[in-house]
Amino acid sequence: MFRRILKRTSVNPDGRTPRALRHGLVWPLPDHGVPLKEISRLAGHSGTTVTDLVYRKRIRPVVQAGAMVMDQISGD
Repeated sequence: MFRRILKRTSVNPDGRTPRALRHGLVWPLPDHGVPLKEISRLAGHSGTTVTDLVYRKRIRPVVQAGAMVMDQISGD
């Protein structure tokens, strides 16, 4: 059904899957400060473990940036 819908649009259906679409929509969220728990909910994961594994490379810089801000606030 997904592919039939894509054929009615200008989107090339090759390599397009519901999973790829979801991944593409979720991928930029960590860069914009969306919390892991919210990303997990939007991705349809039952918890944050899978989200962390899949998007770890994107989430880690956001967490590190937050830690640096906390260090500045606390004076360390």
